Amino acid sequence: MAHEPVTRRLSAILAADVAGYSLLMGTDEADTLARFKQIRTNIVDPEIARCGGTLVGTAGDSLLVEFASALSAVDCAICCQRALGELNASIPPERRIAFRMGINLGDVIPADGTIHGDGVNIAARIEKLAEPGGLCVAGSVFDQVRNKLPIAFADTGEHSLRHIGNPVRVYRAALGESPAPAPAAGSAEAPAARDDRASIAVLPLQNLSGDAEQAYFSDGISEDIITELSRFRELMVIARNSAFQFRDGARDVKEVAARLGVQFVLEGSVRKSGSRVRVSVQLVDGQSASPVWAERWDRQLDDIFAIQDEITEAVVARVAEGVKVARTRNLHSASAYDRVLQARPLRTTFTRAASARAAELLREAIALDPELSIASSSLAFVRVGDFEEGWTEDPEAAIEEALQAARRAVQLDAADGYAHASLSYVLLKLERYAEAIREAELALTLNPNHSNIIMSCAWCAIVNCEPERSIELINRARRLNPLMGGWELWTLGQALLDARRYREAMDAFEAVTAPPLALLLERAICLVWMGEQQAAQLALEAYLERARRELSPCPADPAAWRSFLCRLAQRRDASVTEHYLEGARRAGLEVASAL
Repeated sequence: MAHEPVTRRLSAILAADVAGYSLLMGTDEADTLARFKQIRTNIVDPEIARCGGTLVGTAGDSLLVEFASALSAVDCAICCQRALGELNASIPPERRIAFRMGINLGDVIPADGTIHGDGVNIAARIEKLAEPGGLCVAGSVFDQVRNKLPIAFADTGEHSLRHIGNPVRVYRAALGESPAPAPAAGSAEAPAARDDRASIAVLPLQNLSGDAEQAYFSDGISEDIITELSRFRELMVIARNSAFQFRDGARDVKEVAARLGVQFVLEGSVRKSGSRVRVSVQLVDGQSASPVWAERWDRQLDDIFAIQDEITEAVVARVAEGVKVARTRNLHSASAYDRVLQARPLRTTFTRAASARAAELLREAIALDPELSIASSSLAFVRVGDFEEGWTEDPEAAIEEALQAARRAVQLDAADGYAHASLSYVLLKLERYAEAIREAELALTLNPNHSNIIMSCAWCAIVNCEPERSIELINRARRLNPLMGGWELWTLGQALLDARRYREAMDAFEAVTAPPLALLLERAICLVWMGEQQAAQLALEAYLERARRELSPCPADPAAWRSFLCRLAQRRDASVTEHYLEGARRAGLEVASAL
């Protein structure tokens, strides 16, 4: 028997839900329900009607609305968010009801009074990327509304959305200075406070060496310039992860500056040939795209640190007048530094073989130049990773090598925040919490604008059972890394899980691309504490299936599982670790009550 043809239509789909709804309900269920109903009656439903939308789905705090055009959908969302912002301005932060909204333009299948299909699923995934009080739209929507509404959009790049085959380009609406709903103080989604410092993004220097395999060298120099500039409190320096998203293709400086929210952009190129290197850079005004300063160096490779220092000094002099540059580094072996740069991409490949090769290169760098601090601090991080991931037959030897390397880095350059951050991380693994926190805070003092150092402090706060402090630090890092993703959002989810802000934790976990194994378990734990037992069991099954493939050997008995999970959930307060373990038990994992 032939199937009836499926009816499809092109629609603009708006998905919305309330940020932190579970927390609001847990605090005062009756009040939250009453105010949510009032917002629907007075703001949301009238705006949907005005813009010709049809409410096709409601589930608790979520709404699904269909529109005939993208323009109508965006108009409705903007007006709703601005009206809600005005309403929330007089309400204490902990009681504010703030919507996240996402809009997609795509095919839908009408059935049973609602709509189905990937068009709907993409809208729901995009909504999770929006801030409370914010709006994100798919590229298909942006193409329809650009220059037709009095609002700007920031391109956040392509996102791999869960259960969606192809990446989707997402734009974030800049709702301007109109009052917007603000989440509770310290919220994971809290917008960054206004920052009046001079701001700059260092784009990856182009590799002109004629050898694609030399890209690590130009990337490394770019990253080290970012690190040097981020030592100055007077500057706001965009993190590597966000700046490096502009590696490929023609770069419109004005667009880059707008997306990253900076006044200045530093760009240029590196040509490495034999024992010589040529570095060309220019500092550009982000609004006018006019050059502010340009320079070229043609020197021996051993002068590379001097070149970086001169670039730093020139940039600071032009964007933060009156600030003194007192740091001048010693000359170091170009061969040793080259090995440090070769090791960097291997450290983020996150495999046992890559980590082993990175350690080998860093040991060679130390042998060539024992005075090169960054080689030792990098080795410390690599060996801690081996210890954490079980990539070594002798964990005690790995952590001891990491400790000695970190100490050596601090002795070689006590003014290097990265060196102190490496020592802090090793001390955490040794459960020497007071020393670890002291080193982390010192690292932050020495390099207050380095997002990775801020994130290291955030992890210290998690281990020290200060999740709200961790969330605050991660929000600070997000201003420096506006296109944040990956492990940073995973860390945010862990902090929110410890703070028992489960819905927000799930949102953070869902936004992580290529999620690591442990995150799958943490999702299951979140779902348990949210009361979604069946979903938690399915998430646990996905975790166990992957664990059997990746853990060698996979823990076979409850006591072994508990030991393994305790390492994953290392916290200073045993009761916080127990909260994690109890969630795993309730999801269905057999965990012994004692080691």
